[in-house]
Amino acid sequence: MHFGPVIDSGDDSQRVPAVDDLSAPLGQGNTRKPRWRLPFGKVPVSAGQVATGALGLFIAAVVGWALAVDDPLGGEPVVVVAARTTPDAAPAAPPGSATESTGQRRYDGPAGDAAADGSRTINIIDGISGKSQQIVLPPSSGDGQQASLERQRIDPKLLEKTRHGEVPRIGPDGTRPSTVYARPLKLPPGKTDAPRIALIVTGLGISTKATNEALTRMPGPVSFAFTPYGNEIDKLVARARLDGHEVLLQAPMEPPDYPDNDPGPKALLTSLSADQNVDRLQWLMSRFHGFVGIANYMGGRFTASEQALSPVLRETAKRGLIYVDDGTSPRSIAGQIAGASNIPFARSDVVIDTVPTAAEIDRALGRLEAQARERGVAVGTLSALPLAVTRVADWAKKVESRGFVLVPITAVAVKAKSS
Repeated sequence: MHFGPVIDSGDDSQRVPAVDDLSAPLGQGNTRKPRWRLPFGKVPVSAGQVATGALGLFIAAVVGWALAVDDPLGGEPVVVVAARTTPDAAPAAPPGSATESTGQRRYDGPAGDAAADGSRTINIIDGISGKSQQIVLPPSSGDGQQASLERQRIDPKLLEKTRHGEVPRIGPDGTRPSTVYARPLKLPPGKTDAPRIALIVTGLGISTKATNEALTRMPGPVSFAFTPYGNEIDKLVARARLDGHEVLLQAPMEPPDYPDNDPGPKALLTSLSADQNVDRLQWLMSRFHGFVGIANYMGGRFTASEQALSPVLRETAKRGLIYVDDGTSPRSIAGQIAGASNIPFARSDVVIDTVPTAAEIDRALGRLEAQARERGVAVGTLSALPLAVTRVADWAKKVESRGFVLVPITAVAVKAKSS
């Protein structure tokens, strides 16, 4: 007997009883889809209604964002590329300029022709704001910017191709690199007979920071000796020459405690033949250009050997260069060999920072002044240690007021007499 309702299927012979919650066994016969109720009411909600509501909320959020945010590109990814749009676009900033160091300013070239007094106006344009500022440069002196640019130029006639690259040579007309790349000697009025002092900062190029410090602080007449190593050696040498400094190539040579103390790759060694050392010297010469001569880097054992040093000095003379002994080895015989090699030669009288303290550096500068008063000329060398550079730079500012004149190294290098 069934007391529940029945379902009429249209066939009187088959009448299917309806299943209700009271008569159906637990867990059977109930095929209705589940419905959700909102947590804040008793209204049942289907899954389709939930999805429709979520889509509506998303569309409302997008429309609200578009109205509130001022973005004409609608959030599309953007890449900003610097491009030159016209042939007259501003040239790239020269090395060492504000643009190269900060990326925010650039040198925009001369604003017009030079004025009647020789001054020039340049535009400095801020790369962020686009604002232009005009600066008037004073007239260039004979040893000013134009002269420095001319000194920086490398004369191709003074280069010879080798298997290592281009190295210096005497030009077809007899022109010597030591003359072409020398700083012009201009003595202050009334001081043509004043005692002369030549200073050389050695060991440059290995530390970019130390080299830049020396370039920033030292006056133009101070000469710079660069080792052939370093990642930015070409740029540093070019900056030194542009600032008016004479440049020397420091050739690494065998010290007394070699190989425990190694001066570097391609060092000149007493154990090598003359041809091997000359070949290595040509490799060293090819590292950068525009130098006036060769100086030793270490080399206490090498510079004491006539057999080892003589071929190197002959090769240096053959290429129109001078030779400078840094004065660190009392056993060096470079002065004696220089006369036989017919090469302009200079030797340091005082190594200023042998003891790298402020008091000892000041005493060494006093000895240098005494030597200059006695002989009329003196040569001093110092390393690129920050303390030495600072003390000597401060001393150099006052040296002329004490009756001395700073000169480049070529001004004191003379052909040594044979002995």
